[in-house]
Amino acid sequence: MRKRAQGMIRRILFFVAPIALAGAAGLIHAQEVELPVSEIAPGVFTFAGQTALMNSDNAGAIANIGFIVGNEAVAVVDTGGSAREGRQLLAAIRGRTDKPVRYVINTHAHPDHVFGNVAFAGSGTTFVGHKNLPNAMAMRGHFYVDGFRRSMGDALIDEVRIIPPTLLVERSLELDLGARKLTLRAWPTAHSDCDLTVFDEQTQTLFTGDLLFRSHIPVVDGSIRGWLKSFAELDGLVARRVVPGHGPVGAWPAALDDERRYLNVLASDVRGLIARGAPISEAASSAAASERPKWELFDDYNARNATAAFSEIEWE
Repeated sequence: MRKRAQGMIRRILFFVAPIALAGAAGLIHAQEVELPVSEIAPGVFTFAGQTALMNSDNAGAIANIGFIVGNEAVAVVDTGGSAREGRQLLAAIRGRTDKPVRYVINTHAHPDHVFGNVAFAGSGTTFVGHKNLPNAMAMRGHFYVDGFRRSMGDALIDEVRIIPPTLLVERSLELDLGARKLTLRAWPTAHSDCDLTVFDEQTQTLFTGDLLFRSHIPVVDGSIRGWLKSFAELDGLVARRVVPGHGPVGAWPAALDDERRYLNVLASDVRGLIARGAPISEAASSAAASERPKWELFDDYNARNATAAFSEIEWE
């Protein structure tokens, strides 16, 4: 009789324990600590990412992300570098409004901007991005996930997955949050091949994604010539303030000045090296060296930028 009772208890625990654990996990997620966001303009909230490489200490929270609250709904602009950060962003939203998150807008494909998407999946939210974003995610997504697993360790890998957009922006698109209009614009290849900007008309706030870096050295993953060409059109955008992909919020368009200078110096140095027949290795070690004191993470990215610029410009 006792053995039968013990067997029954084991069978009950076999089925109940996973349910209890799942419930506990759900409770932990429901009580996720809010991301510390700031209201930089009425209804516009941002989180300032660390100027650092993605690692387990910062849980991938190195990019600027945010959300905009309209009369009827919320739009998120980038979701961060991990599911944890995405959940913390969602907790911050819920700490300020119960309006539905109607849109998640990804400014480009890099993992520090999109790995938090999973926190918003399955809730009726529409994911929005540049027309090239699905292909960029498909081509690079598995490399990003593998790199995330190597750098983050076991604590953060369980939920990481790629969630592509279903609403695509070919040139421009307007989204309505209820008496609040957002204008999305898809850009030709510059920082990446899928850069998207978001403009909140009500507060004249522009989110550039990684078309703009401040303090953090710019990272060339698309076309340096395309990026330099984009400045003429970026200068023409009418905005009061800008939320860059990395670095502090600033006044527009003055916030472009440092990035423009760096990219022009890099391109000029590379052209000079090519003109005198120098090898690409010399570009990696010397191009834009004068900019070193002016940027954080210079030694992590400048050689890569110089190599990319050399490979592109030598075929001009």
